[in-house]
Amino acid sequence: MSAVHPLKPVPAPRELLPHRVLLRRVALACGAVAVVAAGLWARTGLAGTVGDAAGGILYAVLLYLLLAFAAPRARSLTIAAAAVVLCGVIELFQLTPWPAQWGELWPPLRLVFGTTFNPWDLPAYAAGGFAAGIADHLLRRGSASRPCDETSVSR
Repeated sequence: MSAVHPLKPVPAPRELLPHRVLLRRVALACGAVAVVAAGLWARTGLAGTVGDAAGGILYAVLLYLLLAFAAPRARSLTIAAAAVVLCGVIELFQLTPWPAQWGELWPPLRLVFGTTFNPWDLPAYAAGGFAAGIADHLLRRGSASRPCDETSVSR
């Protein structure tokens, strides 16, 4: 057992370092921008079932990224489950007249809430949310294997 020098600070665990949280949030924000662009392309460039499925998957991935941005230290599985549940709640909300009415008042809300319930969106949400969670978990695990050197961080 090695002794800790009384004047030398003990480094914080890697996942709690503020610069790691900042880097994670920057990466998540960049990912969100890319997913929005891909989603807009899928909405206009893909037709039929493929376009619907791609849109649902990308919608869930976007919600995953936004939730992870808000809670960067949360477990990937927790964020994935929350994203899938939130997507499901929004889909069920489409059974009411409000999303369509709101979309008429301000058309961009159609992209956020949709206008028509489609039960086939639910499996797409599950696929997108959990795929994003698995990818994030693997990326986080891979970055955890690299050494954390305080001198490599610019201040």
